[in-house]
Amino acid sequence: MPLMRIHLDTDPTTARRVLALHRAGRHHHESRDAARSEVWRHGRTPAAEPVFVGVTNGKPLRLIYDVEVHFDTTP
Repeated sequence: MPLMRIHLDTDPTTARRVLALHRAGRHHHESRDAARSEVWRHGRTPAAEPVFVGVTNGKPLRLIYDVEVHFDTTP
């Protein structure tokens, strides 16, 4: 399955919380839902749950997710 990389704008507090949850083996449901919605907005169908990749090291601060998408949908 192809991967689609999603960048979500965020603030430093949320970025720290998402990173802490990820390190604890948990998920930040709001940002995962936002990543899934972004995939739909681009005309693709998610094939799996979004996977947290990390946080950008600059401004604007962004959360990075990879999402597997189905082949049969096109943007």
